Amino acid sequence: MAEQAPDHQAREFAAAFRSFLEWVHAPTGDENEVSALVRGFLEAEGARQSVVTRELAPFEHVNLQTAVNAWSAAAGRTVEVRGIALPPHYGGLTLQQLVAGESLPPLRLTAPALADLPNGPGTTLACLRLGLLLVTDQHGRYVVMIQAPNEHDPALQIEIAGLPVELAQGLLAELDRLRAELNVYRGHLLEVSLNPMGGVILSFAGPPGIGRDAVVLPASVLGRVERHALGVASHRDALLAAGQHLKRGLLLYGPPGTGKTHTTRYLLGQMNGYTRLVLTGRSLVAVGAVTDLARALLPAVVVLEDVDLVAEERSLGPSSSPVLFDLLDAMDGAAPDADLLFLLTTNRADLLEPALAARPGRVDVAVEIALPDAPARRRLLTLYGHNVPLELSDEDVDLAVERTDGTTASFLKELIRRAVLESLHDDPVLTAVTGAHLARALDDLLDAAQAVTRTLHGVGVDPADLPAGGALQAGPGRGGWVAYGRAGMPRRFGRYGG
Repeated sequence: MAEQAPDHQAREFAAAFRSFLEWVHAPTGDENEVSALVRGFLEAEGARQSVVTRELAPFEHVNLQTAVNAWSAAAGRTVEVRGIALPPHYGGLTLQQLVAGESLPPLRLTAPALADLPNGPGTTLACLRLGLLLVTDQHGRYVVMIQAPNEHDPALQIEIAGLPVELAQGLLAELDRLRAELNVYRGHLLEVSLNPMGGVILSFAGPPGIGRDAVVLPASVLGRVERHALGVASHRDALLAAGQHLKRGLLLYGPPGTGKTHTTRYLLGQMNGYTRLVLTGRSLVAVGAVTDLARALLPAVVVLEDVDLVAEERSLGPSSSPVLFDLLDAMDGAAPDADLLFLLTTNRADLLEPALAARPGRVDVAVEIALPDAPARRRLLTLYGHNVPLELSDEDVDLAVERTDGTTASFLKELIRRAVLESLHDDPVLTAVTGAHLARALDDLLDAAQAVTRTLHGVGVDPADLPAGGALQAGPGRGGWVAYGRAGMPRRFGRYGG
């Protein structure tokens, strides 16, 4: 026998059903008032015209509203906006139904429902969720309906009734032009994510705030990265005059925790005026749609972080293919004279190399971001300790640099944090972080019991030992921690050195 629903669920259902019945049986006259408004507004000829519908990506909602606002303000055009209230849990309404006056749910006119959507860092715009625009201009009287994505339909829809098809298409083209001209995403830093239906969500991000002095890389490495990413922007016209392409691909590769993402953030902060789109994790499957957007908002940068994590992941849709293939197709689809940078990061260059080699020209430069050498580790300790009251002698720093051979930038950042905690353990008032505190923190991090912690900071991890997906293969050994590298030779991090 089926289980009965709890009493509170039964009461909630009864209340919702009663609300629905009240809505259905509420007196609205002989004709649905929303349909009556639409049919009464349209001229006789207009009511016989086809309804033209256009679907847009959900992230275009704020751009569509921006375009509609500008279009509505044109001289000689009046626009009245009316809202529509649907019955509870009802999904699906078309302008064709309103014009025909048939197959309609009980509808009511109401104040327009609005969604407050970001249209810039820290600013928002009120956007129609479901509304009618009653328009009068040189073309006569016609109706535009905007319907935002909802639980029943993930697409953004704009429909036009009352105009000949050619004029309706011309209106949609005019709105397309305004969406492109007034696009709120142009020139901003945007983080890409996916909604539960797999649709793209764009979020405005603040400036990274990373200066060149905060990027601790060998001068030759940083210079190579800057020339390829930033140099093209500086010499765009000269390159085009010389017949050289602007579209480019840059791959940053190396062990986890060495600063690939940090370097990427530095570059993004330097490329003001570029539309910068950052994809990572599951959002990488949207590379095709995001690249289309980038091409419309040139100059642009598309950042794909940790591409190896989805190198064998399959894209969305019935004709799915590996995401890496989608990426290569997207990179190939951009015009050579498009100032478009694809910036990829990976811990597993060996996974990408065969595909990139088989389709040359997508990535122009690959730069290794290696483990920091001794001078770099010294600079990193200074960088991460710049807000910390460090009281370290030259001997303290020399010993820390020696003992951290083979570690990552991420590890050194954690080392400074641990040293601050050691100081606070001795004195709740943070007055000084000494060599003793630094040594104790290092002893703890290099202890055999901290093997997993070191793994999380990329220490001792050979990218070649990472299977697709990034799982680590490492374990504790006698007297320290051992990570087995490419040739099967152990690398040991014991209490007294790297």
